[in-house]
Amino acid sequence: MMSTHAIAARVAALRADPAFGSLHRSLAIYYGDPDREAAMDALYSRFLRPGALAFDIGAHVGDRIASFRRLGARVVALEPQPGPADVLQRLFGDDPNVTLLQSAVAAEEGRLILHINSANPTVSTASETFVRAAEGAGGWKGQVWDRQLEVMATTLDALIARHGCPAFVKIDVEGAEDAVLAGLSEPLAALSFEFTTIQREVALRCLDRLSVLGLYRYDIALGEGQRLTFGRPVSKQEMASHIMELPHSANSGDVYAVLA
Repeated sequence: MMSTHAIAARVAALRADPAFGSLHRSLAIYYGDPDREAAMDALYSRFLRPGALAFDIGAHVGDRIASFRRLGARVVALEPQPGPADVLQRLFGDDPNVTLLQSAVAAEEGRLILHINSANPTVSTASETFVRAAEGAGGWKGQVWDRQLEVMATTLDALIARHGCPAFVKIDVEGAEDAVLAGLSEPLAALSFEFTTIQREVALRCLDRLSVLGLYRYDIALGEGQRLTFGRPVSKQEMASHIMELPHSANSGDVYAVLA
């Protein structure tokens, strides 16, 4: 496993490289904060043990990959955008315990259209509805999806068939989380999916899909704080109510689901 110092050196090199200019902001946000990294490791250690398998769906610049590897997990990470995918190769491409796939994840295998936000690639999305929901919404001013890119898409079922059943799956795909879960036909031990307050209905559909697959209990972390809100497992109904009652300013976060 690559040391934290080695990853930091590679991140510094990327931040100094003008070829990755659109990702300098992401690299600055997601790397280099020891307190954030410690909180992330503490959170994911609830789900991952050394040698366990994790999927990172929507890996962006790979801060979750780094956390999973610090915990000793094996990782399959997917990122469809060429720029972030290149960053992942520069950071983790020589780690034999990390498999990098330049692909989206959807309800079906095939190809899909990715709406690219060139200035802020972290919110690029396969969901046209997400783009429309962001227009004029508070906290989303100035976000522009200025081009489209056709990308390959696989499914969670296909990934499991190829790589094995993961102990934990992180899903962060900007409004297409429900489509990712639609491509899953068996319950998983634990997973997380991102939600936003501009598309709360996506989170509700994710909860509905998980309830079909198995009996899950939930917790939630707002923003990038890596702190669970309840500190105890709650029901689907309690989680749905909590999401609907959040103020718009909460903006986003991650719902954590554990199979009961």
